[in-house]
Amino acid sequence: MTDNGLSGKKAIVTGASSGIGYATALELARWGAAVVISGRRGDRLDNLAREIAAQGGRALAVAGDASVEADIDRLFDAALAWADGGAGVDILVANAGRGLAGGILDSDASRWREVYEINVLGTTHLLRRAARYMVQRKGGDIVVIGSVVGRNVSPFSGYYGSSKFAIGAVAEGLRREVCPHGVRVALVMPGVVLSEFQDVAGYNAENFGNAIAHFGKLLEPLAIAEGIRWLLTLPPHVNVSEIMIRPTGQHYP
Repeated sequence: MTDNGLSGKKAIVTGASSGIGYATALELARWGAAVVISGRRGDRLDNLAREIAAQGGRALAVAGDASVEADIDRLFDAALAWADGGAGVDILVANAGRGLAGGILDSDASRWREVYEINVLGTTHLLRRAARYMVQRKGGDIVVIGSVVGRNVSPFSGYYGSSKFAIGAVAEGLRREVCPHGVRVALVMPGVVLSEFQDVAGYNAENFGNAIAHFGKLLEPLAIAEGIRWLLTLPPHVNVSEIMIRPTGQHYP
């Protein structure tokens, strides 16, 4: 494992069973962090923990639902209790979330509540739990995964985009509360990233793929993970509070 600023730190990464979360947990572990990984699919978390261990890193898998407050609290408590040299929780990457294909007119209204419960309410509960702890410690990093469609709301994902708009506002409000205490908050807004996200959200060639075909080579999750690692390894007095990472050919959103 590489030691370049993350050695001795402990990071929580949610939504780590696939995609950006999986890649981020691997990247932070490669750079020396001990990682607590969370997601609903325990078997995938166990596989990731074994992969990290095989590369010389340390990982703790805690399965749970990122929209359920009891599971969120259990995750944070497990991270605090994990015996890995006595390190506290230094980093939170709040990545867990879900998409929803369609705009306000044609998205599946039966899934609206689910989107907000995980993307906004559950994430905000975790952010508050971590921020209160980090304020007491006078330091730490919180990374919130938003989306470019939270800033440039798109007609093919308008409802999902509204949830990412909301969590972006939460992230900025939190940053203003905690920055006097040495805690950094960063909002990372990915463009189109190839992962299981599209299938779960209900995107297909007709409602999504054809519209982005001209973007050219799309992003892999590692591109976002490397951006997150870069943010975390900046000097403590430097807070890049927002960053968008798009495929070069993605002109909109």
